[in-house]
Amino acid sequence: MLIELVRVAKFANRPWLADVRTSFGHGAARWCGDHSAEPGEYRVEWTIDENIVWGWNAKPATRTGPGLRTGGHCLVLRGQLILTEDGAAALDWDGTTILLDLSAPLPEGVTGTWVELFIEREKIALYPYVL
Repeated sequence: MLIELVRVAKFANRPWLADVRTSFGHGAARWCGDHSAEPGEYRVEWTIDENIVWGWNAKPATRTGPGLRTGGHCLVLRGQLILTEDGAAALDWDGTTILLDLSAPLPEGVTGTWVELFIEREKIALYPYVL
């Protein structure tokens, strides 16, 4: 996914965080690239290092369309939930697929619905890459 890196910063006893903007929102997440990265456009892979628990950190969205916003120390990602035939789950986030680890099976009928994930910003990692 193409993002705009605003800045990379480190706070005491915390990982490096990147303040980023997308076409549908902005927020901060753990930066797994060069700590001296300059502001600008980067292609990044997003990963979530937290188990998804329906009703706790995953809920039906009240709106449709991709979204990214800050909610306290969390990032809120809005996308469509994908379930594969073999039981794997992912978030379709404006054409970017983010694999999800589930703590328990998801309720029936949620495949393809718009959901919001509430994830601590330090448990979302951004890995820059070059095409």
